Amino acid sequence: MSVEMNELQTLRHSASHVLAQAVKRLFPEAKLAIGPAIDTGFYYDFDVETPFSRDDLDALEKEMKKIAKENLKIERFELPRNEALELMKDEPYKVELINELPEDEVISFYKQGEFTDLCAGPHVRYTSKVKAFKLLSATGAYWRGDEHNKMLTRIYGTAFTNKDDLEAHLEQLEEAKKRDHNKLGRELELFTTSDLIGQGLPIMLPKGARMIQILQRFVEDEEQKRGWQLTKTPLMAKSDLYKLSGHWDHYKEGMFVLGDEEKDNEVFALRPMTCPFQYQAYLNRGRSYRDLPMRLNETSTLFRNEASGEMHGLIRVRQFTISEGHLMCTPEQLEDEFRGCLELAKYMLETLGLYEDVSFRFSQWDPEDKEKYIGTPEQWEEAQTCMKNILDDLGLEYKIGIGEAAFYGPKLDIQIKNVHGKEDTLITIQIDQLLAEKFGMEYVDRDGKKKNPYIIHRTSLGCYERTLALLIEKYAGAFPAWLAPVQVKILPIADRHLDYAYEVKKKLADSGIIRVEIDDRSEKLGFKLREAQLEKVPYMLVIGDKDIENGAVSVRSHKEGEKGSMAVDEFVKMIVEEVETKKR
Repeated sequence: MSVEMNELQTLRHSASHVLAQAVKRLFPEAKLAIGPAIDTGFYYDFDVETPFSRDDLDALEKEMKKIAKENLKIERFELPRNEALELMKDEPYKVELINELPEDEVISFYKQGEFTDLCAGPHVRYTSKVKAFKLLSATGAYWRGDEHNKMLTRIYGTAFTNKDDLEAHLEQLEEAKKRDHNKLGRELELFTTSDLIGQGLPIMLPKGARMIQILQRFVEDEEQKRGWQLTKTPLMAKSDLYKLSGHWDHYKEGMFVLGDEEKDNEVFALRPMTCPFQYQAYLNRGRSYRDLPMRLNETSTLFRNEASGEMHGLIRVRQFTISEGHLMCTPEQLEDEFRGCLELAKYMLETLGLYEDVSFRFSQWDPEDKEKYIGTPEQWEEAQTCMKNILDDLGLEYKIGIGEAAFYGPKLDIQIKNVHGKEDTLITIQIDQLLAEKFGMEYVDRDGKKKNPYIIHRTSLGCYERTLALLIEKYAGAFPAWLAPVQVKILPIADRHLDYAYEVKKKLADSGIIRVEIDDRSEKLGFKLREAQLEKVPYMLVIGDKDIENGAVSVRSHKEGEKGSMAVDEFVKMIVEEVETKKR
C-alpha cells in the first residue's frame, strides 16, 4: 500500500471515530460496535432502537464539523484487561471484543475530548484534520456479518484530505447511482423481483431474458468451435453424490437440502455446482488416453443458500445460470488446456468490453485451516506449484489470496468491481488433482496402466445474471447493437406511414438477426423519440412522406445522433455487419 493510501486510510479511520463521537453526543443510548476504514471511505456500526434517517445523518454531519473545529487531540493509551473491561462495561460489543483478545495482547484505546474508543489505531493527531467528509447512507448490518446475530445500523461515509477530491468522489457516486443495475435494470424492464417468490430469486422480463439467451447462444457456439461437448444434467441429486464429492462435509450450509436425514430414506439437495454430475458422463464407459482431453460444458442452473444480507440485484442471488465446464486431461496436456480455458475467458470478456475492468487472483489453500480442505499438504503443494508455473509461463499478473481456494484445489479467479467498488468473482479456472480419484475416474495410458486424469473446472463467462448486471452498469443500459434486446425501433410520423413502416420491419426481420419493433401509437413523433431514447434502443428509424417517396428511412443513433437518410438495404447491411462483428 502506498504512503498516500496509508495516510488516507488513517484519516478515514479517524473520521469513523469522529462519527462515533457525534453519535454518542446526539444519541447517548447508542451502543458502539466497530468502525473501520474501507477502500471507499469508512463505516461505523451502532446498536440503536430506531435506524438513522437522512435527517439524522445531516445532524450528525453538522456535529462532526463541530468536533473537527474543536481541534481535539487524539491520544493513545493502553490498559490491562481488567481495567479495559471496566472502562467499556457499558459497551457490550466492546466487552465481547476485549474478551476475545489473546492474553498477551496489548489493549489500546484512543481518546478525543470526552470520547474514548477501543482501537488498535493509527489515527491523525487532531480532529481538525477530519474536514473533507460526507455521510452517505445508513443501512442494516448483522453484528460480525452473521445473520444469527443482532441487526445493527451501519453508517457509511467517506473522507478525503481535501474538498476537491471529496467533490470528485461524490460526482463519481452520483454517476454510479445512475448506472446501478439494480435501479437501471428495473427501469429498462430487464428484470424484477417479487416478495412472494423470495429474496435472491429475480424474474427475468422479456428483454432481460432475451439478453441472457443471446449471451448463452454466444457462449455455447464459441465453446463448440473450441471442442467442448454439451451435457445436460439433473438439477438435484441424492446426498450420496455430495458426500462422495466432499460438498456435503464442506459446503452443506450453502446448499438447499430437500428432506431430513434422520427421517427419510433418501435425502436430495439442489446442486450448488455441476462437477460431480458431469463426472458421471466421463464414467459412462471406460476411457483411454485417446479420449483425452475430454471437454464437457453445460449451461447450468445452480442453487446456493446465500445469507439474506448478501443479496443484491443480479450480482448475488440464490438461483443462477452459469457457463460451467469440466475438462479431463493427462498431466502433459494440463498447461495447454489451462491456457485454452484462459484464452476462451479472455475472448468472451474482450468481446463484451469487460476485459479492461478485470484483475486476477491466484486463490490458494490456507495450511493453517486444514479442516476446510480435502487432500494432503503434499498434494496441495504439487497442485499450487503446477498452477503457479502455468500462470508465470503465461506472464499473467496476479495477486495471491490465501484461504480463497476451493476445498478441492487452487484456482484462478478473474475479479471485477461493480459501479460501487464492490469486488466479485466473475470467472473461475481451477486445477483439481483430488476428485478424480475419489470418483474412480481413470484412463488407460500409453503404457497400459490406469491413471487418474487431471481435472480443470472452469467457467467461460461465469454467471449470466452477474454478467448482465455488469453489462448494464458498463454501458449504462445503452448496449452494443448485437446485445440489445431491441436493436431497432421504427417510428412512423403519422398513420398514413404505417404500411411502409411494416414493410421496412419485415425487411429487417427477414435478415434473421435484427430485433425490431414498431411504435404504431397515435402519438407525436417527439414523444416517441423521447421514449425510444429512454429505452436506449441503438437505432431509431423515422418514417415520413419523403422517406416513402425515396424508399428510405431517416436514421437516428442513440450514441451518435442523427445519421440522415439511408436506403433500407443500406441500413440493413450496416446493422447486420455491426451485429455479426459484435461491434461495441
